[in-house]
Amino acid sequence: MKGTKKILAVLAAGIIMMPALAQARHAEDKGAAIVRTDRTAAHQQVKGASDTKILDRIKNILQSRDGKQTQDEQNPQGLARWDMDSRDEGGTLIFSDSPEYVDQNGILYQDSVKGDARVLFYHLNNTSEPKKLAVVLKNEYNGANTVTITRGGNGQPSSDYLKVGKATQLEYFSQEKNQKIDLQPGMSRLLQEDMNMTILQPGELTYGVFDFHADHSVLVSVIMLDAYGDPVTAVSNLPVLPKDEMRLRGTFKGMNRVLSARKVYNPGEDGGVYFMLADNKSDKYRKGIDATDGSAVTNYGNYGINYRIELPVQDGDVDYYLSPLGGVYAGAMRSFQATKTYTLFPTPGAREYFGDRTAPETDTMQAQREAGKWQLAQNTELAPLGESVGKGETVFEFSPPGASNLPVAVVMLPKK
Repeated sequence: MKGTKKILAVLAAGIIMMPALAQARHAEDKGAAIVRTDRTAAHQQVKGASDTKILDRIKNILQSRDGKQTQDEQNPQGLARWDMDSRDEGGTLIFSDSPEYVDQNGILYQDSVKGDARVLFYHLNNTSEPKKLAVVLKNEYNGANTVTITRGGNGQPSSDYLKVGKATQLEYFSQEKNQKIDLQPGMSRLLQEDMNMTILQPGELTYGVFDFHADHSVLVSVIMLDAYGDPVTAVSNLPVLPKDEMRLRGTFKGMNRVLSARKVYNPGEDGGVYFMLADNKSDKYRKGIDATDGSAVTNYGNYGINYRIELPVQDGDVDYYLSPLGGVYAGAMRSFQATKTYTLFPTPGAREYFGDRTAPETDTMQAQREAGKWQLAQNTELAPLGESVGKGETVFEFSPPGASNLPVAVVMLPKK
């Protein structure tokens, strides 16, 4: 997304996309399975988000309520907004996405961090030669230092940007890690050793997200260099590259966001409801600092922020869905309904991406949705996020995927 006027217009519309999306190649449709941590559980196929039967069922639910008057009876073709409380917590996000289209070797972003941290990098090789992209950690402590990687995902470089975005999120959400990196005073090492062997061809994108804990301060450098170069030795001789127009890089305190439902959901009384993610209305964008020049920055889209979404249910069975409202989208989420079991959901499950069949909202439709009433169109796309049965709490983990458009909505429906 290039040009100040276009940027301002998109921000005003409440829609954000990663710039590389404009050149994304549409991947072939394919099925996807829900994955569970209890390995004995059978793999289940997820129905495609384009299945119009979902919308038909929603309309039946909203139009067939008897007994108590609900918000959905007053607005039979729509959903009511479900209010959420928000708080930010956790460690530090190191976010590197500017310059996104990298034209020369250099340091793309750099800052020092200790304790819990997350690094996100999202860059495209915009040169005519093969390159490497690497994250180098340098020990700034005057003694031994240990960095422990606790989670991470890094899809293979590709010119299919949506595929890279989805693969990275599927890997990130699929499992935890416990990888130790020992650093002596002044020592530098790669965040992942395979970064020295991964080649980024011209026009290819790389996208990675890694959580880690540093016992003491480390200097984190995201760099691009020649394919034959050594990242650990090259970093000290590379210049810091200037940011591009989007200025999507910086350091953000509080790398996690917790969204908690303001009240317990009663499907029989509350009917169909929704809440928004990464719309900068109900879910505000994060503010941070670009450590390379000290300037204030905004994380347009909250990329790299890991959401914990807490949804208590009073009674009854509930179906959950994700709906993209900004354009094409490809990512992953996971849900918890028991202490040690989670379900991984590709979003969407039956296609590589979705959102291309959902018509853009008019100004009137957007205003109504932001005011608390969302009218679903016939072509609104929904990706299933599972169900809950009876009293309890469902918890989702979500993070805006690179190469995808925002905002998105989470929909909760009584199971008919």
